[in-house]
This record gives sequence, structure tokens and C-alpha cells, in this order.
Amino acid sequence: MDQTFRLTLAQLNPVMGAIAANAALALDAWTQGRSAGAQMVALTEMFITGYQTQDLVLKPAFTADAMRAIADLATQITDGPALGIGGPCARDGKLYNAYYILEGGRIAATVLKHELPNNDVFDEVRVFSSAPLQGPYRVGPLRIGSPICEDAWHSDVSETLAESGAQILLVPNGSPYHRGKPSVRTNLMVARVVETGLPLVYLNMVGGQDDQVFDGASFVLNPGGELAVQLPQFDEVIAHVDFVETADGWRALPGERALIPKVVEADYRAMVLSLRDYLAKTGFRKVVLGLSGGVDSALVAAVAADAIGPENVHCVMLPSRFTSAHSLEDAAAVARALGTRLDTVPITGAQEAVGAALGPLFEGTAPGITEENIQSRLRGVMLMAISNKFGGMLLTTGNKSEMAVGYCTIYGDMNGGYNPLKDLYKTRVFATCRWRNETHRPWMLGPAGEVIPPRVIEKPPSAELRDNQKDEDSLPPYPVLDAILEGLVERDASVADLVAEGFDRATVKKVEHLLYISEYKRFQAAPGTRLTKRAFWLDRRYPMAMRWRDEGPAGSR
Repeated sequence: MDQTFRLTLAQLNPVMGAIAANAALALDAWTQGRSAGAQMVALTEMFITGYQTQDLVLKPAFTADAMRAIADLATQITDGPALGIGGPCARDGKLYNAYYILEGGRIAATVLKHELPNNDVFDEVRVFSSAPLQGPYRVGPLRIGSPICEDAWHSDVSETLAESGAQILLVPNGSPYHRGKPSVRTNLMVARVVETGLPLVYLNMVGGQDDQVFDGASFVLNPGGELAVQLPQFDEVIAHVDFVETADGWRALPGERALIPKVVEADYRAMVLSLRDYLAKTGFRKVVLGLSGGVDSALVAAVAADAIGPENVHCVMLPSRFTSAHSLEDAAAVARALGTRLDTVPITGAQEAVGAALGPLFEGTAPGITEENIQSRLRGVMLMAISNKFGGMLLTTGNKSEMAVGYCTIYGDMNGGYNPLKDLYKTRVFATCRWRNETHRPWMLGPAGEVIPPRVIEKPPSAELRDNQKDEDSLPPYPVLDAILEGLVERDASVADLVAEGFDRATVKKVEHLLYISEYKRFQAAPGTRLTKRAFWLDRRYPMAMRWRDEGPAGSR
């Protein structure tokens, strides 16, 4: 009779620093695996601490707490399956990213990470030491090799494990979402399977941590790259995978084959999950936001309603004398469709009071952007006051296009604790609103149907800080602006590259200038959901005081 091996995969959501709670989650997963007859239960990278720890893991007391929790957990792993769990390991004066195998009441094996990522949002070289290459560990009939996350992105680790006797590869991960990430992972892991000829389990955590979203989407591959199991994206799940020994080696039996959503849905789900977790993990239950009647704030209201329920979303309309009747109607229509509270707090009186106070100093000057920004900052003051008084986190609502070129007011509409749209360009905001109107999923806590009226999506965008103002008075049309920004930010394209692609050089230079002079605003901006590989914060780190501009080769036009 062929030998079999049941592996329980725990695609779960640890909380950063909640070491005891994370250990309890791990023990619960182990108990479920034991009940299902598993020989091993696997959790993800750095599960005991949460991930990414950044410099927190450099605090000796924190690492000691985590290692003590692992040791205590091991004493409870006795009469059932082994448990694989990630955590830090301090050894011989060095700190490692480790994967512990707990079995028989003890730590039976410790795998140390070899390849440390030092790109995108990762700077593990800053906090961890690289360990030498290691061989596999044994659990029951199986010799298992565990490349830890980045280890599996490099052929040397997996090939060493295969050459030293591994029969399957189990890869524990803390791999954050960005657009298109599932296919990137699959392609890389297929390469590892082809190189080693071994089945591979890719186990990823789920949940939001600050700007990053860990999207799960764990999977199992058989030799040849055949997909045996695909777990859902963004959902917590505990799944049992059966392996059987054949004449050609160990193979995974077919299991769940969840569908990976398309990009617009994945981005929206990431925004909902990141906001929900950021609030829960920082102790907030409610939010407040300024609902202007425009498309950005309408989308943030929808995300918030889907994340924590409409009853926990407090929308506030803050009209001035420049606010159109349409905007008042549209804000009310959005709140009504979503089922959120809406209050109206005019800023006219406050604006007149500030104008009177500054009048003697401003005498003889023409009204302009200063007076416009006062309106935005007064709204920020009102919203922060409501947040402070009633305890809801203020959400800011600027999109990536505005954040890129500084079309936002620091200490005004940039006020807030979190921004779900921070990495979503304006053209994608429109598309996402249309998608949400047409789509409802069980994980959405807001209502189904048309929650953002078409007029909100279709009308010309305006900050309404002066008469007849339109965004295009100051910026190129958003399809043009976003295409240029996609080149400058996402692809690091040169001005010459973009001109060659057909964009007007003066327009490209204007956008480049706005992008660089707005760095100080982004430095002070609220955190927000990371959706791309070039999100503003850890992905793209630029100096604030900087004079270089891309003038291109001599004679270029």
C-alpha cells in the first residue's frame, strides 16, 4: 500500500506584535489539523510576530518574547501532528528569519532563511543575517525542504534541498499583494518545480499590515507544474492537502481550485481588507470622512462601508459658497445608497472669520491659492474635531494621481489616519466605481446595487474652491496625466521615452516638475493601501530637497 501524508495549510491573519494571540491561533490550527488526521500543520513566515516587523524585531525583548512563545508552544505539540511556524531566531549574536518545526513536545528542527529580500518594500538585510544553505527535515515518512519566502525565488536554495534528499518543498511566505502578483508567484514556483522535480506547497499569509496586504492565494504544484490545489485570495482558510507516494515520488492529490479574481476586484478587495485590518489592529471601530459629492470620496465611503459596515461610517458634507447644488445632492445620494450617516457642517462662517482675521495682513493682495487652501484646511479642522470628539478614524480620500502631482492640501484634505485610494490612479477610480455598482460579493458589508450614482462618476472633477473650477484648469486631462505618471513613476521612464511615445514634451516636463516638488507632501501623507510595485512610501523613496531634472541628452527635444 502506498504511503500517504496529510498536510494542513493554515492561511491565516496574524496581528503584528500580538504574540500570545498569534500562538493561540497557531494552536487552534494545529488542533484542527490533528482532528483531520494530519501529520503536519504549516503556518506562514514570521507568524508568531506578524510580518513585516521592520525594526521592531531588533528590540531584544521583542525577539526574546517571540522565541519564548515558540518554545512554550512546542511543549503543547505532543500527541499529534508536527507544527511548522515562522518566527525570529537569535543565535550566536546574529538574528535570523526562521521556520521552526515543533514535534513531540520540543523544537525538532529550525530552518534559517538564506536569501534576504532587499528590494521593493523589503529591507531584510537591515534586520536579519543570511544563514548558510541547509538540508531538509523529516516529518513521519517525508523529508521536507522549506525555502523561506525569498529563498524560493532563487534556484540555489531549492536545488540544494533537492540534492540533499528533500521529497517535497514547503514554502512558508509573507508575500504582499501587488497587481498581478499571483501569476508572478506561480511562474516562479513552476520554475522551482521544473528544476527540482519535486511537488511544491506555496503557503502565504493573509491580512493587512499598515500599507501592505498579504493576499493568501496559497497553492500546491505537482512535478511538471500541474496545479493540484489553489486556495482563495484574501480569505483566511485552513485546508488539508493529501500527498501519496508513487513510483515516481510523492504527489499531491487534487483539491480545492479557487478562482483568482481579476485585477479590479483584487484591488478593491485589497483596499477593503487593508482598511478593515488597519482599523481593527489599531483599535478603531468607526470612521469619519468628508463626502464632497465627488468620485474619490464616494469610493472611499463605499470601501469603508464594505470594510466595517455602513452603520460605522460617518460622512460629513462641508459646503462653502463655491459648493454646487449638484455636489450637495450627489453627496446625499451616495450616503443614502450606502446607508451611512451624513451630516452637513458649512464652513462659510469659519471662512469669513479667518478672512477677517487675516484681512489686515493680506490687504492689497489678490485672492488666489492661499484662500483656496484655507477652505481645504478649515474642512480638515472640522473633520479632525469630529474624529476627536466621537472617536472615528478620519479617512483621507486623495487618489494616486493627486498625490503624485501635489494636487492636494497638506493639513487640509490630506488630513487623516488612512487612505485606501493612495495607490489608485484617478482613471482607475472611475473604473472601480463602475465595477462596484455592478458587483456585490459576500465579503462586502455594504449594500448591493448602484451605490455611486452615475452623475458622480461622469461629471468633470472639481475641487470647488473657486467659481467654475475644474481639475483640468490645473492639470492635463486625467487619461493623459495618468499615462505620463505611469511612465515616470511605475516604469521610471525618461522624458525622452515619453516624448517618443507621443506625449507633448512641455506637458511631460510639467508633470515631472510637479512630481518632484510634491515629495514633501507625500512624506507627511497618511498611509494607504499598496496596490502596485511603485507605491508612494517604501517602494519609491526619493529625497524631498532635490534639484535634478531630466533634460535628456544634449539636443533632445
